[in-house]
Amino acid sequence: QFYLEKHGGKRLSWQYANGNCQLKAAFPRGGKLLDVSVFQTCVLMQFNDDTRLTFAALFKRVGLEKVELKRTLLSLACGKPGTRVLVKEPKGASVGEEDVFSVNEEFVNKLTRIKINAIQMKETSDENRDTTEKVFQDRQFQIDAAVVRIMKTRKTCTHAQLIAELFQVLKFPHRPADLKQRIESLIERDYLRRDADNSQVYVYVA
Repeated sequence: QFYLEKHGGKRLSWQYANGNCQLKAAFPRGGKLLDVSVFQTCVLMQFNDDTRLTFAALFKRVGLEKVELKRTLLSLACGKPGTRVLVKEPKGASVGEEDVFSVNEEFVNKLTRIKINAIQMKETSDENRDTTEKVFQDRQFQIDAAVVRIMKTRKTCTHAQLIAELFQVLKFPHRPADLKQRIESLIERDYLRRDADNSQVYVYVA
C-alpha cells in the first residue's frame, strides 16, 4: 500500500538489453575498443580463457535464452564486415545449436573504436506472448495505482463514478470489465471495501 501511494504503481526493473559496455580486445593485428551490449559482453568475456567454444557451452555459461543467445552470436560472428570478432563453424548466415565459435584471429578494422550493433530478429510467437503478458502486468499496476489515488482523495465513491474517473486518467485502452477485476482485487487485498449499506459504493481503507 505504501509503495502504491508513494510511487504510483511504478516498478524498477533492469533492462539488460538496453545496456552498453566498452571492452578492450587484444587481436594479433592490434588492440581494439569494442562498444557492445551487455549480452554481447557476456558472450565475449567467455573467450578470455577459451578461444573455442560450442553453442551448448556458451548457453550453459552465459545463461541467456537460446533465442537471445543466437541473436547475440549472430551479431558477433555474422554481422557487417569489420565487426565479426568471432568466427562461426560451419560458416553461414544463421546460428545453429551445433555451431562452434572461436576468436577471429584475422580480425582487422582501421578504426580503433568499433561499435558492434545488435541484430534485430523477428519476434517469435513465444516472445510475442511474453511481451503481451508483461504489458498486461504493467497495466494492472497502473490501474491499481490509479484506483488507490482516486479513492485516497475521495474516501468514498460509487462504482460508476470510479469507472468514469479511471477512463479519464488512464492513457491506454481498457475495458470496464478489466477495471472491475482490478477493483475486486484491491478489495480482496484490503485496499478498499464495499459500503455496508450499498454494495455499489466503495470505501477507501486507510
